[in-house]
Amino acid sequence: MKEIRYALLDPTGNRTVLVESQIPPQKQPSVAARIMEYEPSAEQVGFLSPRSQGVAMRMAGGEFCGNAAMSAAALFALDHGIADGTVSVAVSGEPALVTVRVSALPDGSMRGEEEMPRPVSVGEERFPDGATRPVVRFHGISHVILETPLERDEAEKLAPVWCRFLGAASLGIMTVNLTVDRLRGAGTLLPLVYVPAAGTLFWENSCASGTTAVGAYFAAKEGVASLSLRQPGGVLRVDAAEDGGLRLTGTVRLLHRRTVEVGDAAFLKESLANNS
Repeated sequence: MKEIRYALLDPTGNRTVLVESQIPPQKQPSVAARIMEYEPSAEQVGFLSPRSQGVAMRMAGGEFCGNAAMSAAALFALDHGIADGTVSVAVSGEPALVTVRVSALPDGSMRGEEEMPRPVSVGEERFPDGATRPVVRFHGISHVILETPLERDEAEKLAPVWCRFLGAASLGIMTVNLTVDRLRGAGTLLPLVYVPAAGTLFWENSCASGTTAVGAYFAAKEGVASLSLRQPGGVLRVDAAEDGGLRLTGTVRLLHRRTVEVGDAAFLKESLANNS
């Protein structure tokens, strides 16, 4: 048995577990799967490791996740008494450090302004069915942007197919609706994210990299400098600078910390009960 300490955070509804105990990368997917059995509201798991400055985090599937990076920065700020400052995060799926400016809010949550990675490419690609769709590629994840929604079952079936077709490490299908407030830079976003290495397919409450992808695409296509996208878990805003920089703004709340025991078979339920 191994005791594992973790924190559950809520970045704009996209609930994220950050494991603070050191777990070898090869064991992270199985540990993540077990933790998610006992944190059913969680949508993803990241693993923290120490750095000389800031914090490092690897997602269970090795993908990039902007909400998890913002959560790691917020947790670091809370632990180090940083009410207003900048935290650098080394994140899986992205070779460059991600910078997050954090500031404490009166309700105990943290506001994060994250300098998101720039896409590897922004454009349109032809799919096997002959349709041309917008695709925004990052190092650790690619996003397909749809303005015409698919049926949920169809989207879930297509996510693995499109992931393999695009040769992506992970894939998001971002269904966006800007018809109401297109000129004002406001709309809605429904994110579906597939991470094959972690074996997960989730309709997420919010998606930071997907929001950034949508912002990058409409900045390039229509010159939209700012987008506020309401998602099931809340609103994320992305701002596109003239030099191509992309800044994401959201909030993070620490829900709880727990220590559990993990063995080869399963969690000990008594451990959770004793640490609730």
